Amino acid sequence: MKYKSLLFLSVLILIFAVSCNQDDISFDAPSKELRFSRDTVFCDTVYHQVRSETYAVKVYNNEDKDVMIPRIHLEKGASSLYRINVDGKPGHDFQNVPLRKKDSMYIYVEIAPQATGPEAIAEDRILFTTGVGQQHVTLFSVVQDAEFFIQTPSNPNIITNHTTWTNNKAKIIYGNLTIDQNVSLDIEPGTKVYFHKNSGMKVSQGAFLNINGTLDNQVILRGDRNDTYYDTIPRNWKSIKMEEGSTLNMNHARLFGGTTGLEMKQVNANIRNSFIHTFQDYGIYAVGCTVNASNLVMNNCGESAIGIFRGGNHSYTHVTIANYSQVLFNQNRMGIFATNEWKNENGQITLGALQNLNILNSIVYSDRGDSVNFEAINGQQFQYLIQNSLIKYSGLSGAGFMFDNNPTNSIIQSYKNEDPKFVNYFAAQMNLRVKNDSPAKNKGNVTIAGTVPTDIVGVSRTSNPTLGAYQ
Repeated sequence: MKYKSLLFLSVLILIFAVSCNQDDISFDAPSKELRFSRDTVFCDTVYHQVRSETYAVKVYNNEDKDVMIPRIHLEKGASSLYRINVDGKPGHDFQNVPLRKKDSMYIYVEIAPQATGPEAIAEDRILFTTGVGQQHVTLFSVVQDAEFFIQTPSNPNIITNHTTWTNNKAKIIYGNLTIDQNVSLDIEPGTKVYFHKNSGMKVSQGAFLNINGTLDNQVILRGDRNDTYYDTIPRNWKSIKMEEGSTLNMNHARLFGGTTGLEMKQVNANIRNSFIHTFQDYGIYAVGCTVNASNLVMNNCGESAIGIFRGGNHSYTHVTIANYSQVLFNQNRMGIFATNEWKNENGQITLGALQNLNILNSIVYSDRGDSVNFEAINGQQFQYLIQNSLIKYSGLSGAGFMFDNNPTNSIIQSYKNEDPKFVNYFAAQMNLRVKNDSPAKNKGNVTIAGTVPTDIVGVSRTSNPTLGAYQ
């Protein structure tokens, strides 16, 4: 009985002590400024009524005392396009928020706006009222009006009539969007096409995809995560898959961030003044195709920037391919790969003649041993020409051809293993212009340059042409 009484008394004393300690906790008004993990939150570009991802701001109390922040609120109040969550509670206005000494708390931010035009700026501020004045964190986002193309069991998401997309609204594709047989889709300058995760486009037999950008108004095709972090991350969407007998005309476009960029089988493709980069597998995957490309810039593709299978007819004039990657470092990262064979999804192998592969006034370079790799199949035509071009070549048999003393005289006035001296070849700040002391300067064939008289940004190259897409 005595032990029970002592135990009961001990519990009472403990409860009393804890209660006293809790009562002793006091929160003062801050006497120093709060510190934030960032002073501006740049939110992902968002679309009409589509909620953004969640962003975090960390608030630090650097004082040696517990403080009570009198007020944390959105400057625009309940009318703000933004919503915040302060220390686990959602809302737009918070009073008397405690923050222990030398501690921190999270404020989470998101936006799900109503669009008021094709593109606008959404801005607000989180205001912190303290004893030493008012501090703030700026919230900033670009808001776009959007048109959605959503594949569902009841909606196969097919364009069945000749269609023109203008730049008045962004185009957001969920699932697969199909251009029906013998139908054309024309995409006008400045249009932005966004693909949701695991989404893509299919261009059916006989259909036309015409991407009509201009120097000042590129057409953008990419994943729908617009935060700059995703600019250098592949596999955010699938591919543009072009079926047998379809046609691609692409000018002044930027295509990036998927699994494969252009996935083509027996397609006629004309590609000019465009950027294709950051794909998990291939930038261009061509099976038995006819491809004519000029002023093309490519980088950061896992298997190869260009993959040529079952031969075909290819010409690449004044192209710059620099396959470097900090993300895809364990993959092959070839510049151009060409072979006569192709294996389909069922494992069946078919062969085809490589009638022509012309690499003219171009740069094909990487941090691998060989940037150009050939696998010619005995008994199949495999005709190529590398003229006035700069390539990476290891001198080993892995490239599949001889650079020096080439037996077919298919290497003309070209250069190997001379660093082209790109301004910046990594995708985060990709600038594949070459420096003034680059060995690519003034090395182009004037006659070839005359077929593409201006570079990718409109600069004349009719005299002293530089190799690659930039003069």
